[in-house]
Amino acid sequence: MLLFSYGTLQDARVQLATFGRRLDGTSDTLTGYRVTTIRIHDPAVLATSGLAEHLALVVDPDAPPIAGTVLTLTPEEVAAADRYEGDTYRRVAVALASGRHAFVYVLATTA
Repeated sequence: MLLFSYGTLQDARVQLATFGRRLDGTSDTLTGYRVTTIRIHDPAVLATSGLAEHLALVVDPDAPPIAGTVLTLTPEEVAAADRYEGDTYRRVAVALASGRHAFVYVLATTA
């Protein structure tokens, strides 16, 4: 399964803690969303990422393209990513600038 990452899932520490391995990826871009910053309160996520603020996407058709990395995950790894992202984010299907289709995590209140 393809997952477009624009934030902490690109980080090697987060990948190792969440998936038990570093992931290979390719660059791509996403349109139709803008990046915002949110405060994280989940102690497990804080311990994994080391960051109290994370990026989140909200729908905005006029926003500039967002650069990120397309990661290839197994179904089990997608489930692990869902647990890591928690209730703050929702996974949605998107079309990327390359024409590939992938999942991406967006702010749950905007999905």
